[in-house]
Amino acid sequence: MYHIPIMKNEVVDALCVREGATYLDATLGGGGHTGAILAAGGKVVAIDRDDDAINYCKSHLSGDVTYIKGIYENAAALLSDNGIESIAGAVMDLGVSSHQLDDPTRGFAYSHDGALDMRMDRTQKFSAYDVVNTYDGGRLADIFRRYGEEQFAGRIASAIVKRREKSDIKTTFELSEIICGATPHRKGSHPAKKTFQAIRIEVNGELKGLYDALCGIFSLIERGGRLAVITFHSLEDRIVKAAFKDFATDCICPKQFPVCVCDHRATGKIIARLTPSKDEMIQNTRSTSSTLRIIEKL
Repeated sequence: MYHIPIMKNEVVDALCVREGATYLDATLGGGGHTGAILAAGGKVVAIDRDDDAINYCKSHLSGDVTYIKGIYENAAALLSDNGIESIAGAVMDLGVSSHQLDDPTRGFAYSHDGALDMRMDRTQKFSAYDVVNTYDGGRLADIFRRYGEEQFAGRIASAIVKRREKSDIKTTFELSEIICGATPHRKGSHPAKKTFQAIRIEVNGELKGLYDALCGIFSLIERGGRLAVITFHSLEDRIVKAAFKDFATDCICPKQFPVCVCDHRATGKIIARLTPSKDEMIQNTRSTSSTLRIIEKL
């Protein structure tokens, strides 16, 4: 399977899919959530930056789907360009797809040997190879700490810089070996996991536009419609949680202000925070770290 959708039933239930209504899947991937929305009677506008994902879904899904290549932070403009000014709800399944992880040619995974790549959009020139081989040690360490929350960031960065003095680092296995050699043994998690995550986020700019993307997408949702967002690590989840809090809060003035001067009014109501069932986590281990947050438009 191209990608196993996380909490598919929970997402469709959260969106309260209506017959003939239009929903946005801002992270199409393997089309699992889009397919579920179609099966429930909805229409879908699907966005993805990966040509592989769009081509796969075009050949495997049937129903009323409008496919758009792009990034979710541009969702409002992309939909407007396609004559869509409002939607009944939206889903965002953040992070990397199973297909991207499992395909060695995409260079996302430390568990498969392949060229260092990690580009979600393969027409983009900048790749993991550029990060690993051109960033100085300080910049590498900063990225590993910021986007991977890696406690051995400095040691890993130094090991990478030392290794590439001999020759460029070209493959995922080369990079993974360097990381493993620079860090002590850790139970329960591969030593390269956090560093690979950090490099992937840097290559694809995954966090830079996330808050603005949530604002843009939520602004398109009709009253009573819902936004469902699935995150896979704390960095994503903090941004989503903060955005939902802002949507659901009246005054957002600093606490030291004696009176409200922002005139901000809540536009949403937080509905739920869900995690996968035990059965789903057993059947799909990649769902273990996921969180589904749901907010309704007022």
